[in-house]
Amino acid sequence: MNEEKKELSQVMQDRLKKLEQIKEMGINPFAYDFERTDMARDLIDSFREEEEKTARIAGRILSLRRMGKAAFAHVLDESDRIQIYVRKDKVGDEAFDLFKLIDIGDIVGITGQVFKTRTGEISLLATEITLLTKNIRPLPVVKEVEEEGEKKTFDAFMDTEQRYRQRYIDLVVNRQVREVFVKRSQIITAMRTYLDSKGYLEVETPILQPIYGGAAARPFITHHNALDMPLYLRIADELYLKRLIVGGYEGVYEISKDFRNEGIDRTHNPEFTMMELYVAYKDYHFMMNLVEEMVTTIAEKVAGTLKISYQGTEVDLTPPWRRLPLYEALEQYTGMNLYGKDQSELQKVAKKLHIEIEEGWGTGKILDEIFKEKVEPNLIQPTFICDYPVELSPLAKRHRDDPQLVERFEPFVVGREIGNSFSELNDPIDQRGRFESQLKAFQAGDEEAHQLDDDFIRALEYGMPPTAGLGMGIDRLVMLLTDSASIRDVIFFPTMRPELSS
Repeated sequence: MNEEKKELSQVMQDRLKKLEQIKEMGINPFAYDFERTDMARDLIDSFREEEEKTARIAGRILSLRRMGKAAFAHVLDESDRIQIYVRKDKVGDEAFDLFKLIDIGDIVGITGQVFKTRTGEISLLATEITLLTKNIRPLPVVKEVEEEGEKKTFDAFMDTEQRYRQRYIDLVVNRQVREVFVKRSQIITAMRTYLDSKGYLEVETPILQPIYGGAAARPFITHHNALDMPLYLRIADELYLKRLIVGGYEGVYEISKDFRNEGIDRTHNPEFTMMELYVAYKDYHFMMNLVEEMVTTIAEKVAGTLKISYQGTEVDLTPPWRRLPLYEALEQYTGMNLYGKDQSELQKVAKKLHIEIEEGWGTGKILDEIFKEKVEPNLIQPTFICDYPVELSPLAKRHRDDPQLVERFEPFVVGREIGNSFSELNDPIDQRGRFESQLKAFQAGDEEAHQLDDDFIRALEYGMPPTAGLGMGIDRLVMLLTDSASIRDVIFFPTMRPELSS
């Protein structure tokens, strides 16, 4: 056992001894409830020296300083932290003996009088102490020092992997992390409010699906024992939501978890949150305007501005956003016109650009790889990349002016895609042909190709009105509006490798 683990083991043994001492005092170290009357932030904001106020707070001890027959501590609740002052002559011998067994990390209830210290800190002079939960495993100790009017943090819980694995501790000791997730909730609420205000209906569709579809991705596979059949965790909501458009709803959306059996990096997690929206009698031009309006509405609500900073880069979300056709973007950033080039020609282009591709890739996939390498990193300010080749978009309607293209756009900000939208394909004959082309690609080794969904084609055969569809990545939008560098920073419990046993 190394020295760090020996020290941890000793601290935990000491706390277990204190736990037994507390029990011997006839006190339950794991209480059932506590009637709190006030939150820390409210007490600090509403303090008036001329008013006498008794308060009951509850929270976790974050710092502790003992001085004989008195002690200072800071208690953290959901709103903020507040200082408490404990004096033996105020709480009595028994309560003070209990407080001597309390450690940083314990959860307590404090009743007392609100006052201001000589240094101007709003505090609580304790008259009653209730132990609510005894801490066994010590928290990382975080020290804050104020220098030249700024708070500086030392010994913070900053190991990235440990923070993601032990998010519960990350939330306790790194207060800014809590704020990210509060904003995440506000972003989702603002999005839902916006969509509801347009009259769109929020719905739920299956997570377990007999045929996965709606995106180019590998699925997670499970097995239903009673039906003795494979099922797939959904990779997208699209095909079920469009079935609802066939059924007569004219505007439906879903905010949901999707699952893709893919790699993990700064913008990808196998389990992620998507919003998908489908609106009848509209096209992708309508949806571009909606995306601009929705994102700016959310940004103003959550960030209070349309001019935000992301990882040191200034981003202006003010509409209108640039609209740039995909082939124009490729020519702008590669210096080559790639429109109409066949597979062998694109393979040569990729080689010239030092972009690695696989032998079986078709024209669409090669173009997509060139785009990712040469174009995406340059799309810092909000940009709609539009009018994609048919091979890349088997669910989108052919472009009304060029049958080699489809009416599709993706919004990009800070070099990453945050959404995807089509004028939806509603021709069942064309749809079947594209599914069959995808099936050939799958058989040739493309594990992310779309599957053939006969029931979805049957639904289209009954007739789906002209429809605009949109998928938007919630996690990436949250990253943008909270200045978070990694998708793991905006997911409470991201997917991780198992911890190595020691």
